Amino acid sequence: MHSPELLKGTLQTILLKVLKDHGKMYGYEITQRVKELSGSRLLLTEGALYPTLHKLEAEGLLKTEIVMMGKRVRKYYALTFQGRSIAKDRVAEFVDFIKTMSTVLQVHIN
Repeated sequence: MHSPELLKGTLQTILLKVLKDHGKMYGYEITQRVKELSGSRLLLTEGALYPTLHKLEAEGLLKTEIVMMGKRVRKYYALTFQGRSIAKDRVAEFVDFIKTMSTVLQVHIN
């Protein structure tokens, strides 16, 4: 597992990318997808996930849809048009950051 500090700085980018690749998802589904994609090395907590989703929604990058599942309410998150564009930019920026860090730290990444 990675430190919470590393995750905190990348959570928005992770969420944007997951939603870009997988479409409309609800919170628990997002946590499970990130866990699966990371081989259980990234575990998102509700305390980190929902404030970040709400912030992205307030910035106009996400839209929500409330769906009744029997007696339960499920809130789905999806990217807006602007969110899809920003997701692409953030991923490219992060990949460049990784390259820069590997140079600074003098490590080779496969």
